[in-house]
Amino acid sequence: MTTATAPVGTTPVPITKDSTRPSSIIRKRKIDDSLASSSPSKQSRVTFDSDVEVRIVEKWEKSAAVIQDSVRRAIVKHKNGDNAGYDSIKDIYAPRKGEQEEASPTTVKNHTAALLSNVGLLDKSCGDLVHAVLSSGWLGQSEDYIHLFTQFLANLVSAQGLFLPDVLRMLVENLTADPPSQGRSDVQPHVPRSQLYARTHKSLQYLLQIAPSACRILLSMLTNLFPHQSDSRRAYVVYIHNLLNITEYAPVIQTDILALITERLVKIDLQVQEDLEDFAEDVEEGVVQHIPRARIDLDSIFDDIEDSDEDSDMDEDLDADELRTREITKNVEKMDCMLDMLFEFYDRLSLVSTFEGRASALDLLLSQFLTIILPNHRSRHTQFLLFHFVQRSSAHIDTFVGICVQTCFDKKKPSILRQAAAAYLASFVARGMHVSSEIVRDVWDYISTELKRLQREAEPSCRGPDLQRYSTYYSLVQALLYIFCFRWRDLESSPDEGYEDNELPSIYGEERQWRPSVKETLQSHVFSKLNPLKVCSPAIVTEFARTAHHLRIVYVYHLLETNKRIRLFQYSGSSSYSQLNRETALTAKKDEEHQRLDEYFPFDPYHLPKSKRWLENDYRPWTGIPGLDDENEADSDSGEENMVNSDVDEEKTETEDSKD
Repeated sequence: MTTATAPVGTTPVPITKDSTRPSSIIRKRKIDDSLASSSPSKQSRVTFDSDVEVRIVEKWEKSAAVIQDSVRRAIVKHKNGDNAGYDSIKDIYAPRKGEQEEASPTTVKNHTAALLSNVGLLDKSCGDLVHAVLSSGWLGQSEDYIHLFTQFLANLVSAQGLFLPDVLRMLVENLTADPPSQGRSDVQPHVPRSQLYARTHKSLQYLLQIAPSACRILLSMLTNLFPHQSDSRRAYVVYIHNLLNITEYAPVIQTDILALITERLVKIDLQVQEDLEDFAEDVEEGVVQHIPRARIDLDSIFDDIEDSDEDSDMDEDLDADELRTREITKNVEKMDCMLDMLFEFYDRLSLVSTFEGRASALDLLLSQFLTIILPNHRSRHTQFLLFHFVQRSSAHIDTFVGICVQTCFDKKKPSILRQAAAAYLASFVARGMHVSSEIVRDVWDYISTELKRLQREAEPSCRGPDLQRYSTYYSLVQALLYIFCFRWRDLESSPDEGYEDNELPSIYGEERQWRPSVKETLQSHVFSKLNPLKVCSPAIVTEFARTAHHLRIVYVYHLLETNKRIRLFQYSGSSSYSQLNRETALTAKKDEEHQRLDEYFPFDPYHLPKSKRWLENDYRPWTGIPGLDDENEADSDSGEENMVNSDVDEEKTETEDSKD
């Protein structure tokens, strides 16, 4: 068999068919198709899901993991003296300057999360960074960032307790009328003021839950940041509104917060009374009664709408008296709004279904009365909180009357406190619409018994009327006279039977019948050696003389004439009985004013326009004496006006007598 051999020097080339490699014609066709697919006239083969949010990132942002690691390294380097990265973190939270671009919400959020993860490294050396974070506008961010920031605050105070006061102070500052975190941002929607406060309360409440011991520090911050007495009404209303909200989730300091508000209210109350007393009578009269109704709308205040009358530029055109009147009016309006808020708060507190809740409201008010209101003599309006809520039940009335009686009769109490308690007791019994006749008679008997004891002790050594030596005795006599002027109908033997008010007997007719010892008590003390009618307020003495004479229970006008020739300076405990000082008309008038009981009636008519609505059914107005004051309307306050006028007239008479 013959085999073919290739020629020497040549290599045969195998011929194979590659099925995977396209021919040149096929390749060209595919290239043309790909070019045609990129033409705008052709439909794209790639589409995006319309439900997927597409965000265009103009500036590249680091991932959360990268930022967390860089923050940790920056803090560590800061402790070793390298502050470059550390300062860049502070700049993220610092307020922007000029045209400086604000950090994006994602950047701020990632850095806050990084600080949260490295909170254990934030010791005292990182205080400036912590303060920069606390001072940032966190309240104006999104809800998820608020939650993150609250977690950061909680972890911070748990891991580094030294920052607790700073955190609490920041939160309290954001509860003021002008919070540092305004809720305005170029990259976030505007947050209304009411929502800012709600966010702050939510963060504060969470913080107090994980750190209950923070309540004491919080109370100190609340006290330190309380608006100054010269601040606007808006500042007071916003701050007190937020304080009352805190009491709902921080019951441990509820009593202290309410006491703080009452204390500041009493200061304003006393300041108003002091300013009014410095005014001339024509300026003082009616300045409270005629102030406009305070316009307080919490929603508008929270939304940054300023009161049009708070910061007026018209003050430059006013004289000194007009400026003082304007300032007093502002304080009165401020006090009116504060009282209205407290009335509403205690009303909610006292209307709870449980007995313990109602008792708690009364206990709070009684505690404030004994520790704040009663010691601050001459408070004018604050005490009406107690006046209103005590009359919610007869048991509360008994409690308050018992406290006043106990304070009056307690020898261990200072005399000024016992005098004030006697004034409160008399004024409450006289003015309380829901104070029953039985309470009036019981109080009359209590005071009569105590007066009898004091009289028995004092008369053997008494040389004449002396307020310094017998102050308790005179204050109780004045209380008795005041009660008689208002509630003499309840002291009759049968007040609901017999004569009607308009059927009083004439001077020559049949005498009215009084309860046992009423007439004897009055006669015994009015004509006693201690001569209380010379020391008691001339206003009350004059009104008592009119009433007692018309009712034919006791006649004292001849004693009043005799008292005009008596000088209290002669019997004062501060002067020597062996030698009398030379007296002039000026020194006599000055001394007479200091040797008489103060004309203080705690529950005189209440005229604050906004808050007076709470007292409409609680207050007993002066009704006058039937047959004697028929020319006055039944609901007028002419009795008080007559009392004041009688004081002025008597002072003029005594001054003229001293000249003779």
